[in-house]
Amino acid sequence: MQLYTLKSQVEISIDKAISLKKTIGLVPTMGSLHQGHLSLLKKAVQSCEVVWVTIFVNPTQFNSKQDLNNYPKNITKDLEMIYEVSKNINVFNPEISEMYENKLKIENFDFQNLDKELEGKYRNNHFSGVGTIVSKLFNIIKPNKAFFGEKDFQQTRIIDRLIKIKNFQTELVICPTVREQNGLALSSRNALLSTENKEKAAVIYKTLIYCKENFEKKSFKNIYNDCKKEINSLNDFELEYLEITDNKTLKKTKKNDVKKSFRVFICVLVNGVRLIDNILVK
Repeated sequence: MQLYTLKSQVEISIDKAISLKKTIGLVPTMGSLHQGHLSLLKKAVQSCEVVWVTIFVNPTQFNSKQDLNNYPKNITKDLEMIYEVSKNINVFNPEISEMYENKLKIENFDFQNLDKELEGKYRNNHFSGVGTIVSKLFNIIKPNKAFFGEKDFQQTRIIDRLIKIKNFQTELVICPTVREQNGLALSSRNALLSTENKEKAAVIYKTLIYCKENFEKKSFKNIYNDCKKEINSLNDFELEYLEITDNKTLKKTKKNDVKKSFRVFICVLVNGVRLIDNILVK
């Protein structure tokens, strides 16, 4: 396993891989790795000859300094977990100054309003920050394939649009959400939960299943009220949003359409920690 901290080091390695016509895979992360990240890495190792994982907590996608400062970090453990997947994975772990050259400038993109829905309503410029850093990483690593998790489905729609905007020659690979035994989607933020709240957070996945099972049986208003009542009845839990949207446009819907597919999205605040999840309902 090779660890790089400078763009110039990475570019030399990438140029060599390209000259040898190697298939390059990229797994962008913010570290604090879990089995969800490792599932992406395993998929990358299976389908690419050269695999890169980036560990970089991107400041431009955070709306709160407190959230940024509280984001869990453990580079030593991260490297150990990566090595267990494969000793041949390359790791890029740059400083903020290396990626932004001391100027935290956000690039603006036409995401066709994908960035205005769901998380975009609550996290101003979040997806501009995501687009900015992913563009930088794609330009440096030039991946043939990039691997992202379905848990952040809105982000995958943003990345898909970014690839078209920038004309990146990169295939977006979306991998299934990995869950705890109680259904809670794996997330680096889970480390910020108490043991009790982590168990109670099973209600998030149960809510998604309830929405899926009742999508064609009940009105969305009744579904929403049922779910909000149950979640908000738990100490430290607050429903921030629950929406059923068109799977492509992410536009909110309140009625079924046999010609379209739909996805339900949820965000729950657990003692201030934002947990998001989603599943396809039809």
